[in-house]
Amino acid sequence: MPGAVRDDGSTTPFVSVMFEFSWRYQLPGLVLWLLAVVLAVTVLIGGSRRRRTRRRMLAPFPDSVDQRALDAFTERYGRPRFAPVLVVIAAYNEEDGIGGVLDNLPATCLDLPVDVLVVVDGAADDTAAVAMAHGAYTCVAPVNRGQGAALRLGYQLAAHGGARYVITTDADGQYDNSEMPLLLGPLMADTHDFVTGSRRLGVAPSDDRVRWLGVRVYATLASLLTWRTITDTSFGFRGMRTDLACAVPLRQPQYQASELLLGALALGARFMEQPMTMRVRSAGTTKKGNNFVYGIRYGSVMTWTWLREYVGRRSLRLVGINRRPAVARNVEQPVGS
Repeated sequence: MPGAVRDDGSTTPFVSVMFEFSWRYQLPGLVLWLLAVVLAVTVLIGGSRRRRTRRRMLAPFPDSVDQRALDAFTERYGRPRFAPVLVVIAAYNEEDGIGGVLDNLPATCLDLPVDVLVVVDGAADDTAAVAMAHGAYTCVAPVNRGQGAALRLGYQLAAHGGARYVITTDADGQYDNSEMPLLLGPLMADTHDFVTGSRRLGVAPSDDRVRWLGVRVYATLASLLTWRTITDTSFGFRGMRTDLACAVPLRQPQYQASELLLGALALGARFMEQPMTMRVRSAGTTKKGNNFVYGIRYGSVMTWTWLREYVGRRSLRLVGINRRPAVARNVEQPVGS
């Protein structure tokens, strides 16, 4: 029976060779199992849901909701010129917590002035009134769409107002805003373009073991998809160059943290993580839904963003199409008209 020739001159039947274990061939399969699981679950339970999600994707900026919010903002403030550092906060029904967050934000960071912009995402309470009473620029979207939509609107306003750097933080008091220099320092030094905190490198007390596991699972998946070391994909306390935030095509109304991260990396952004603190929510309730639904949707967003930004763009380059130029340094991206 024909077979493979061994080093000692003997032969091994081909059937044996086929089933012989080798780390060289088996390791890639073991490493990519996580991506396969996410894709399989997305396909099995997300068929009609995924079609509905595509219909709910954000239209290119500015859509009709964006434009109404921009018109109201301009009527209230004119065309303000922001400080070099703009803290952008997306808020939905956070009237009980956002005042304390705003009071604890610094007026300067590393000797640069800091302004604050709160984007109220169609809230049904007095979040907007509280934000304005605490001195923050406040942009009110008339319809609740999701954190991703609110942040995209904030990034565009930041660019239009001349902010050089954008810092995002949450309205629920979970982040220690005194750690802001850890985000801003590498940006000012021009050694990095996108800096995010990491609860796994820092401190994050939590009694939710499912969320604890989810953070690790999706960090592993993101690391495999991008070939970068990532420990936390959903930490909301981040800093980035404003032009980079506007260069990433953002279409997810919710679960957008991984879309921005993977999109920035696909553009070649210089990325780093800093150890930071994540506290228990100080007020209000989470808007993420139950753990299972949140996990599936978050994984789906991450996977399809990777397919769009890495696989799709690579395919376009192979046929000679480049839909987006490389991100320029220190270029202001204006708000769409």
